[in-house]
Amino acid sequence: MSTQQVKVASFSDIQSGEMKEVAVGETKILLARVGDECFAVGANCPHYGAPLVEGTLSGTRVVCPWHQSCFDLKTGNFEEPPAFDSLPKYDVTIENGGIFLQMPEKPTDRRLPAMSKRNPADERVFVILGGGAAGYMAAQTLREEGFTGRVLMVSSDDRLPYDRPNLSKDYLQGHAEPAWMPLRPEEFYDEHDIEFRLGEAAADVNVEAKELTLKSGEVLKYDSLLIATGGVPRTLPFSSPDYENVFLLRSFADTDRIIAAAGDAANVVVIGASFIGMEAASSLRIRGCQVTVVSPDRVPFEKTLGAEIGTLLQTIHEQHSVKFELGSHVKAFDASDTKVNAVVLENGESIDADVVIVGIGVSPSTEFLSGFELHKDGGVIADAHLQIAPDVYAAGDIAHFPDSRTGELTRIEHWRTAMQQGRIAARNMAGRATPFTAVPFFWTTHFGSTLNYVGHAVDWDRLIFQGDVSKQDFLAFYIKDHRILAVAGMNRDRDVAFWGELIRLNRVPPPSQLDAVDANRSKLFASLPASLVASLL
Repeated sequence: MSTQQVKVASFSDIQSGEMKEVAVGETKILLARVGDECFAVGANCPHYGAPLVEGTLSGTRVVCPWHQSCFDLKTGNFEEPPAFDSLPKYDVTIENGGIFLQMPEKPTDRRLPAMSKRNPADERVFVILGGGAAGYMAAQTLREEGFTGRVLMVSSDDRLPYDRPNLSKDYLQGHAEPAWMPLRPEEFYDEHDIEFRLGEAAADVNVEAKELTLKSGEVLKYDSLLIATGGVPRTLPFSSPDYENVFLLRSFADTDRIIAAAGDAANVVVIGASFIGMEAASSLRIRGCQVTVVSPDRVPFEKTLGAEIGTLLQTIHEQHSVKFELGSHVKAFDASDTKVNAVVLENGESIDADVVIVGIGVSPSTEFLSGFELHKDGGVIADAHLQIAPDVYAAGDIAHFPDSRTGELTRIEHWRTAMQQGRIAARNMAGRATPFTAVPFFWTTHFGSTLNYVGHAVDWDRLIFQGDVSKQDFLAFYIKDHRILAVAGMNRDRDVAFWGELIRLNRVPPPSQLDAVDANRSKLFASLPASLVASLL
């Protein structure tokens, strides 16, 4: 492929630890300087297109500001999901004080990681049970790690892996086309010899025989098995599958049914102020439905985010005319034949309902497992390498794992964490012993307002704020036993990514130094990589 040398900047125009976005024709490029070296890669994250120049630079690692995908500037390779494509990399030359790039004739905005293909002589079979985030990421990673045996994904869904977080967000709102939702086209799986069994559920796992039995009766022999079956939405004891206007929201098909029903619906009742429930409330209100959220919680998200942030998110909803019945339990449905007409509360109040969405959480999908150590919530107990039995691994919503920072056994129901775990589990399956140490991150969006959260705090002793919560411009620090365990923020994307890197590097300062952060960052973080500090100065 022919290339041309193009000057994009003067070396003196960019300081060490600084990133700039430059353009060559219509191609946007991220230019970064680390010490006396310069690097050039694609300017936008392949996940949702975020401008990486607004992210955080940590050594030669750049962190996306929106969803914290991570990339290596030296190679352009992606290091952390939710992105799963790498960035194009451009060769850099510094001559006579100028920075020059070798530009290809037809630049691209992303590239596939190097991946192996099936070798018929390799008779090993690696089975991935689950077609969600963890399962998809594991399949890709196995090929990245050079595995040339058979990769077989078994999914109870009837579709190839898709963008599940978008189901309750843009797709439910009508702002994302169905064609945008698959993570990869079918041709990708064909090209990389990744096989599927769709619409198939597991009946049993025999560890000694290394056999996975499906409910269809088919028995699959495996050399290594990843169980990533995700969660099963909880249901109400008085509900019935015959009710045609009562919905769960877990799958693509669920969302399509809700969209069809919402077209003629005046009143929607969302039961549960979970992330799925509240995002669905936002999306259906944007569609024009009248929405009421019913929850026993005093404040939405109080147990996860704290009362201040929960109250803010409730206020955002109320400003868009969403109604709330908090501190309320649903007693029954007022139904005729197959249609629910109203939701009845324990206090006797009745709320008219054309559509009911039940969002009261999920349970680990492990009902088919016997002979495994299970947590009291039904999840499996994994070690630091996500192994649960010889040659059997777990990832995603079902997996309890030891938190590498606190040592506590932890289970996290987040899309990005599932992808991170699928990646690490695959490396261990492929023989590259790797403990799971990734930093959790999630985001939630309501009427265009996005909150980011990095780290993990089941509970906390103190919650310290910087900024103004009421103006949606703040950081919140979750502190337990004098340690900062997690940070949340709104309109502080770069800051949240920065703190994510501090957590990853085990360089989080004590809470007593938080007041000094804004006033004197360079002194506070003097021992950190210079580029990481410079990215926020």
